[in-house]
Amino acid sequence: MKKTKIYFWITTSIIFLMEGVLPALTSQTELAKEGIRHLGYPVYFGNMLVVFKIAGALALIFPQVPKRIKEWAYAGFAFDFIAAAVSHAAVDGPGNFQAFFPIIFLALLLLSYWNYHKIVSGNETKKNQSRWA
Repeated sequence: MKKTKIYFWITTSIIFLMEGVLPALTSQTELAKEGIRHLGYPVYFGNMLVVFKIAGALALIFPQVPKRIKEWAYAGFAFDFIAAAVSHAAVDGPGNFQAFFPIIFLALLLLSYWNYHKIVSGNETKKNQSRWA
């Protein structure tokens, strides 16, 4: 269980930093706005995306957040990473690293999700065992 928690916190912290903190700090730079425009999206789409990324990152990192909200955050990030990969592949070509980069974060997200469920199921098993003890 200790290894599972370590893997969970490492992968979740990377997602939190790259998808919550970094966008919050850099979303209003010209480089970020140009990146959104380059993909053909309006600037307000980038602003909206940053708000949802920050909310999702906070939902994943705080243990007190209800499980159902965390599930929505995981789903939202999965959609975001898949859409980012497709958008970059459509605009820049499928062989471009920009199209592959979101897939790396999707893999980290899946590891976080898998370890989160291992932790939750382990905690529920302990609760059920203590009820019958």
